[in-house]
Amino acid sequence: MSLAQIKHWVFDMDGTLTVAVHDFAAIRVALDIPPEDDILTHLAALPADVAAAKHAWLLEHERELALGSVAAQGSVELVRELAGRGCRLGILTRNARELAHVTLEAIGLADCFAVEDVLGRDDAPPKPDPGGLLKLAAAWDVSPSAMVMVGDYRFDLDCGRAAGTRTVLVNLPENPWPELADWHAADCAVLRRMIQPGQ
Repeated sequence: MSLAQIKHWVFDMDGTLTVAVHDFAAIRVALDIPPEDDILTHLAALPADVAAAKHAWLLEHERELALGSVAAQGSVELVRELAGRGCRLGILTRNARELAHVTLEAIGLADCFAVEDVLGRDDAPPKPDPGGLLKLAAAWDVSPSAMVMVGDYRFDLDCGRAAGTRTVLVNLPENPWPELADWHAADCAVLRRMIQPGQ
């Protein structure tokens, strides 16, 4: 199956549809999380009261970033073209769902995604767990193999592989995970050219 034939697309948000602005090292320092730890995994292991306070700080920090979101190169044109073709579009982010909606509004793409097709960290286990993709596949009544997961990081690709979807890596000049990415595009503008008929 070529990319142009795929009708069910799931996108990561930060760094994929938007310019990456999260300073994860600074977030770890602010929340007293060891540099080598995954932030969400670390918070999940904390006592409930401690985790709640840190999640609240994280949500507010991320809200400020979401309000100032800037679309990544070519992402608006890519998503609008897919929507215009009648493709089903979803978001799977490790961010909070409410902030994903804020981000989509900020970059002018909120009308391209059904509200229920935007999944955040409270709607499904965080990537690389495949739960979110499998949830969308069930809601859309399609096989995961008919879907593609588009992201800018290994977690996105691992998630897609585990769920059985195709995978696209964007916004990295090189592809450090060739065994995980079915396609690699330097940015969303290049990816848009890749979905033209005959490519």
